[in-house]
Parts: sequence; structure tokens; C-alpha cells
Amino acid sequence: MYDQVAQNKRRSILLIAGFVLLVIAVGEALNLLVQGGPAFIVIAVIIAGGSAALSYWKSDAVALAVSRARPASVEEYPRLHNLVEGLCIAGGLPKPRIYVVDDPSPNAFATGRNPKHAAIAVTTGLLEKMNRVELEGVVAHELSHIKNYDILVSTLAVTMVGVIAIAADMGMRFLWFGMGRSRNNSNDNNNGGPLAILAVLGLAFLVLSPLIARVMQAAVSRKRETLADVSGVELTRYPPGLISALEKLRDDYTVVGSTSHATAHLWIEQPQAVEETQGRFARLNRLFDTHPPLEERIALLREL
Repeated sequence: MYDQVAQNKRRSILLIAGFVLLVIAVGEALNLLVQGGPAFIVIAVIIAGGSAALSYWKSDAVALAVSRARPASVEEYPRLHNLVEGLCIAGGLPKPRIYVVDDPSPNAFATGRNPKHAAIAVTTGLLEKMNRVELEGVVAHELSHIKNYDILVSTLAVTMVGVIAIAADMGMRFLWFGMGRSRNNSNDNNNGGPLAILAVLGLAFLVLSPLIARVMQAAVSRKRETLADVSGVELTRYPPGLISALEKLRDDYTVVGSTSHATAHLWIEQPQAVEETQGRFARLNRLFDTHPPLEERIALLREL
């Protein structure tokens, strides 16, 4: 398990670099379409670096705001604070900030850039539907994400996927308003063929870039959820607690109202519709599901 943690940290660095390069590539594709010149590339590099820096410092605030999470006071949620404090002492972790999302669907997520600057959020539905040992298993799972440093790249992905989607959308709008035409007619006559080919490639990349970002986002989460299950059980030393919690999550078909595609990978379970009865986008959500099936996770825990 510890080898997997080290491997995940290395993958995190590669994924962060991949996101930055993808933002720069989107900028270059946009440059091919609008023919902005070298200055446009410099701007793309600045935007990529700026988005990475902003993501590092502020992505947790963005994730909490998008999820409509509010601080959970000790007076209102003493059991939750007691569980978090006990598990943090057992795991040698600083106590994270604790938030609550007013939503009937049982779910939870962790965010932040490191264990000293982390937060966990749980829904009111989770607090209502889980008993103490089940809630302890879920909280241990989220604390494991913090301990394993999963939260850094997962939180960065929230804003970076958004930046890529915005850049792609800008490119499509430039085309729509006719800004992709060359400002130099003689240039068009001399280089029309190559420029046309590059423009088509740039357009194709702009169309596919949000899809590429979603695939990278899925790669961030799937194996990490299984690892967090195992290390969460190691923290509580009671596998039946998390197993029972995952079974309740499996049998509950409500979806989290205050979520988006950008934050879906943060939650312990896919927060969006995946069954046809849950919504019309269920098939699309299944295609880009950031979580392994709950049945597989439960089966793995039963083997421990």
C-alpha cells in the first residue's frame, strides 16, 4: 500500500504537468485559429502558469463554494467533530476544517493542498443515514485521501478542467464570430493550404480538449478511491464499518444537487446520476465516471 502511495504522488506530479501542458496546447490551438502570433503563445503560457498557481492556493475554496458547503460548528455537530478528532489522533494528522453540505443524498469529500491545509465536507444526508461506525468509516476514507496526498491533484483538477473548458469555449466563440480569418490576405494566398490544415487540427483539438481533460480527471480518482478504502480501514481497524457504509451508498439512488462535473471526482461516491431513473444524463455520467463500481470496492474490503 505504501508503494502505491509513493506511486500516486509521482503520478500526481505528472498529471499536474499534463494539465498545464494541455492548457498551453489549447492556447496554441486557439492561436492557430485566430492567428494571434507569438504574443498569444506567451499569454497562453502565462494563463497556464497562473491557473496552476491559483489552483494550488484556492482550489479548495472553489470546490467548497461550488458544493455550497458551510462550516460545521462544534455546537451543531458534536458527533462529527468527535469522530474526526479521534481518527486524526489515531492517524497522526492535524484536524482538518469541517464542513456540511445541506443535501439529502449521503456523500462526502476531502479537499485542500496538504494535511495542514485540508478540509472535509459531509452531506446532511450522510449524517442522517449512517450510524456511528459507518460514519467513522466514511470519515476515515476521506482522511486517508488527505494522508495519502490525493487531495492536492484532485483539488487542482477542479479548476484546471474548468480553465481548459473555458479556453475551448473561447475558441469556438472566436470561430463563430469570424475571428479565425487571417488579417493578411497575401499571407492567405501564400500559406492558405498549411494554415487551413493547422486551423482544422486546432479546431479538432479545441473540440476534444474538454474530453481529454475529463479523461485525465478520471485517471486522478479511480485507483485512489480503492486505496483510500483500504487505508481508511487500516485507520479504523474495523472493515465492516466502511463496508456497511458503502452498501448504504450503493442502495441509495439520490444524487447530490450541489455538484458539477468539475467536482464529481472529489466525492466518495459518484454524486451525479448514473442510473436511467436518476436523470437523462445518466449514460454520459457513466461514460466519464470517476469512481470504480461500489460492488468492486465492497468485494475488495471483504477480502481483508
